[in-house]
Amino acid sequence: MKVYLLTALLVVLGTARVDARKADGWRAATESELKAVLPARAPVQTERIETELRTGSGITDGNGKFVAGVVLITAGYSAEGKYSHFFLTQIPIKLGDLSLKPGEYVFGWRRNSDDSLRVSFYEAQSGKPIGSVEARRVSRTGRIQSFLIQPPNQKPLILIGRFGFPYRIGD
Repeated sequence: MKVYLLTALLVVLGTARVDARKADGWRAATESELKAVLPARAPVQTERIETELRTGSGITDGNGKFVAGVVLITAGYSAEGKYSHFFLTQIPIKLGDLSLKPGEYVFGWRRNSDDSLRVSFYEAQSGKPIGSVEARRVSRTGRIQSFLIQPPNQKPLILIGRFGFPYRIGD
């Protein structure tokens, strides 16, 4: 009986470790990896809008799957004022209460208050609205970046300047 219980316990602990490694396997993507997955000109509806690759940020599982984004240079395009970022995910992901399938998206934001932004997501190709999430002011020290996706083994947040919203991979 003790051997049976010990075996069952080891199986349960082993399964928990596999689930923990799933999140731990994700890391920040390198600059060269981001250049390979982020477009220099993002397809947004009928336009191809230039991206600011130095603002690119993303995560990878190290096996070819990425979640990444970059600031759009929208001046002079019809997207000006509506979209600010290009976002791609190669896995299902949940942003706050919003679920995204693998694909290419664009998003823009509007200030709700001093402490939050309303971030609205759209399909990149069609411009079809997907939904929105609330990004709250994050107290943090150190460098503030225009866009940052933190790996899930840290605090899983997508940050737009001083504001952020949580995400979960694989939902």
